[in-house]
Amino acid sequence: MSTIETLYGPVNNHFIHKLSKIKLLVCDVDGVFSDGSIYMGNNGEELKAFHTLDGYGVKSMLKIGIDVAIVTGRQSAIVENRMSALGVSLIVQGVEDKKNAVQKLKAGLNLKKENIASMGDDMPDVGMFELSNVSISVPNGHPYVRSAAEYVTKTNGGAGAVREICDLILFANNKLNRIYGSSV
Repeated sequence: MSTIETLYGPVNNHFIHKLSKIKLLVCDVDGVFSDGSIYMGNNGEELKAFHTLDGYGVKSMLKIGIDVAIVTGRQSAIVENRMSALGVSLIVQGVEDKKNAVQKLKAGLNLKKENIASMGDDMPDVGMFELSNVSISVPNGHPYVRSAAEYVTKTNGGAGAVREICDLILFANNKLNRIYGSSV
């Protein structure tokens, strides 16, 4: 198996080739963009922490014309606000059937399976994997989901895992230097 050296260590050449065809990265939120913790106050307020590394990765993807979509089972104004601030317009919240949500995104954007990557950490995310050419999980994801994924990030969810995938997609498209400068 041939590998190529990336910022995140050696990665299989075949995986990098598949990433070069991605036009849509679909991500879960809790456990992927966040560490999965949900902080709740006495008055019902909910807080989530998002890592700025992920935000810059998302903006970089959008800058080169690769869409990012959010598909999450929970409904949260926090998610809407954060993703809108990053420029993400494809936000699907409150869905139990994530596979169906990805099918609608795929049809609406007129994409093929080979153009879709999905990233999740728990059982509801496995359905997204079925409609994606590239399936990704995080080290702090559920063991079954990690085993179902083609790639498990080196970085934990909520600590820059989305950025890792964004960087690898940028690398696969020869855009990493364009975004980050020639020293990368």
